[in-house]
Amino acid sequence: MTAELQNISATTSERFAETIAGIINQGAVAVSLSLGHRTGLFDTMARMAPAGSLEIATAADLAERYVREWLAVMVTGGIVDYDPATSRYHLPEAHAACLTRGAALGNLAVYAQHVALMGEIQDRTVACFETGEGTEYGEYPCFHQIMAEDSGQTVAEALFDHILPLAPGIEARLAQGIEVLDAGCGRGLALIEMAKRYPESRFTGYDLCGDAIDWARAAVRRLGLDNVTFEARDLTGYAEPGRFDFVTSFDAIHDQKDPEGLIRGLKASLKPGGTYLVQDIGGSARLENNLNFPMASFLYAISLTHCTPVSIGQGGEGLGTMWGWETCEAILRGAGFVEVDRHVLPHDPMNVWFVARS
Repeated sequence: MTAELQNISATTSERFAETIAGIINQGAVAVSLSLGHRTGLFDTMARMAPAGSLEIATAADLAERYVREWLAVMVTGGIVDYDPATSRYHLPEAHAACLTRGAALGNLAVYAQHVALMGEIQDRTVACFETGEGTEYGEYPCFHQIMAEDSGQTVAEALFDHILPLAPGIEARLAQGIEVLDAGCGRGLALIEMAKRYPESRFTGYDLCGDAIDWARAAVRRLGLDNVTFEARDLTGYAEPGRFDFVTSFDAIHDQKDPEGLIRGLKASLKPGGTYLVQDIGGSARLENNLNFPMASFLYAISLTHCTPVSIGQGGEGLGTMWGWETCEAILRGAGFVEVDRHVLPHDPMNVWFVARS
């Protein structure tokens, strides 16, 4: 190899090393974003004028020394502004718009929690590489808490303005009174919102995880709702022929043991003319189509550490988070739905929505 080629190779390697260093640095920022969300520091700072670390810690009821070190990560990461002349920190309004609870652009710090948790379960993931075995839902800490936060801002808050209108006529039917199932309901936030809005309808939520169902039941008791029930249930082989008028699944199909079998069971559980509304990750089944998909690497990493091993752990094939909208649509059509319409909502580019009619 000539000296010129060696220099080119060295330069390319050095640039790539800089890229890797940047990735590692941003990974540390991501973990710290999770801490800012969980401690409420972003919410606290969004309500404050520029302030010192002690003022911020006091307002958040946290230890100043740890808050100060966290602020250093946020400043060097470009998240928080810092004035060295006054030693004051400030979360710009434009940054708070995607980092606080109820944020105008959605709270992206919710997803940073996954980055922290992926590190926490790294030993378990390595074991999966070595053995090919899967995991159980309970081995991924805080899963339902994070998914409930995600669902709260992408589904529950958009349910009546954007999501239910995708299924023409369903709101009128809900107002009159119909039977509704949410399959893979998690903590049941979407179902609870519908139950509050449509007292004449009857709502049922099924989920494999008992802890999520316990949370949903407690919420129903607090709210005094008598038209919604939740049940811990393995949906493998599920079917209740002709029971429901309307079935929903929110980000719940791809990590099932048998997604195709479940969709066929849900189709059988609909009354004639019933509607199935399903949300899932909107990436393609083809890797090359996802190079510019929003947060694609993050979604593949979630698939690697949670969705794929959870499916395998149930005896499934492990389709993964990025199983592809094409796969979902093909399964819906193969299940015998007479109409299948696909939608992407402007507020939620990471997900795809299908409205299927029996």
